Parts: sequence; structure tokens; C-alpha cells
Amino acid sequence: MSEEKQEKQEIQEGHEAIGLAEFLESTPPSSLTEISDLVEANYYQNGEFSGAYLTRPEIQLHCPDDSCNGTRFFRCTTKKQISVSEEFSFEYISYICSNCRKTEKTFSLAVKRSGLDGAGSSYKFGELPLYGPPTPSKLIKLIGPDRDIFLKGRRCENQGLGIGAFVYYRRVVENQKNRILDEIIKVSEKLSAPAASIETLQQAKNETQFSKALSSVKDALPQALLINGHNPLSLLHSALSEGLHNQTDEYCLEIASSVRVVLGELSDRLGQALKDEAELNHALSKLLQGNSANNASKGAQ
Repeated sequence: MSEEKQEKQEIQEGHEAIGLAEFLESTPPSSLTEISDLVEANYYQNGEFSGAYLTRPEIQLHCPDDSCNGTRFFRCTTKKQISVSEEFSFEYISYICSNCRKTEKTFSLAVKRSGLDGAGSSYKFGELPLYGPPTPSKLIKLIGPDRDIFLKGRRCENQGLGIGAFVYYRRVVENQKNRILDEIIKVSEKLSAPAASIETLQQAKNETQFSKALSSVKDALPQALLINGHNPLSLLHSALSEGLHNQTDEYCLEIASSVRVVLGELSDRLGQALKDEAELNHALSKLLQGNSANNASKGAQ
């Protein structure tokens, strides 16, 4: 099979064509993708074709700058028009955050058009900064000593290496089981959870078998830590207890991504629960101080 036929087959077997903005925002590197609006065809006044140029859509990316710290619009800063032919050409295209005007993003692409209707295909070699949103600081704090292992899993996920990402994330959760349980116990005590629930969580720390430990605490978590009514530890147990035998890399990638999202949400809820309790205690303290001062004033009168 010729390279051209093989390439066409790979695209046809993949997903449907997507917009260039979506491709730049959401497609990991090492991906050959059919693009619906890759180019814009230009014509002379007499109607004769003059060239097709890469479109420059506005995109939305996470901006880590302190003034943004969230999803913001990015606009293209590449000045020259990039001509796109029916053979692959290799191009760099750069963007900058429209809000802070500081954060930049550069993509390395191979592009070619399939005709004059705007469609074509693109291969993403890489991007700088690296693909994907940053890992939340609360999640990094939760996994503690296994930060580097987690980030290796994140890099695997960003590159579409599902089995690698799954293995790394599973190792992190298994290694940091007791650290995660300690944070849950801390929240449970702050929220005055039943003593039996706290005892169950404490006993789970002594369980050497990872699967049994997570299974044993399925009913012991405070409501504040549930995700849409589901116990996050049960979700992690269900995902991570599956073996890798006969599973595709694509399937493992989906599971690994889900594990990361659930871990991130759990770390956020743990932090929020402790923050809410601290704010409540502060408010109660202020009100009690105020009542004491009022009572003292009335007594003096």
C-alpha cells in the first residue's frame, strides 16, 4: 500500500472532520486529523484561483498567568500568510492570550489541503507549552511524594499513550492510598462524621490489599466529598481494578483520563470542605465574640 493510500485510510478510519480551532485546542500531539476548515481559498478578480491559505481561528486555552488563571481566548500572532498545497508542508503557528497579552502558545504542524472547499488534514508534531491543562496544585499536594510519577502519567496521557498513563496513575493511587485516606479522615473529623465511619477509614489504612481497602470505605465518606452522589473512592476502585489484558490503548486512555479527573475533583472537594469548615468556624467565633461583648456591655449597665 502506498503512503498516500495508507494516510487516507488512517484518516477515514479515524473520527469525522473537525474544525481547526478544536484541533488546536483539544487534539494531542502525534495525531493525524481531517480538518473541515483548514484553508481559505483566494481568487483573483477574474475568478482564477490565486492560492489557499491556512485559516487562523481564535482558540480557547488555559492561561496560567496570575491575572487570568483560567480559560481565555488566544489570537494568532503569526503575521505571514501560510500557503497550503495538496502536499504536506511543515509550519509553525503562534498564539497569545488576548487577556494578559503574556502567555504564548506555539504549534508545530504538517498541513495539506484536499481541494478548494477549505478541507484538509493536519498532523500535530507538538506544542509549547506542552499540550493539556496544568495539574491543579491541590491534586499535586494530595499525591505528595508521587508527583513525578503522576506527571509522567500526564505526559503519557497527553501523547495518547493510554496503557502508560493507566499504569502510572494506578501506581500513584496505590502508593498514596493512606495519604488520601488521611485527608478524608481529616475532613470527616472536621464535619463531625459518625465515629463508626471514621473508624472504618482508619481500618482501611491498615489493609494491605489496595482493592479491599477502597471497597471497605464505600459507605464511609461524608456527603461533601461525593461526586454527583457517587463515592470517588468507589469510582477509582472500579476503574483501577480492571486489568490491562486484552484492552486497547484507546480504552486505557479513556480510563486513565477518567481516573485523573476524579482524583482532581476529589482533591478540590477535600480542599473546599476544609475551607468551608474554616470559614464557618471563623464566622461562629466572630459572632460568639460579638455576643459576649454585648452581654458584658448589658451587664455593666
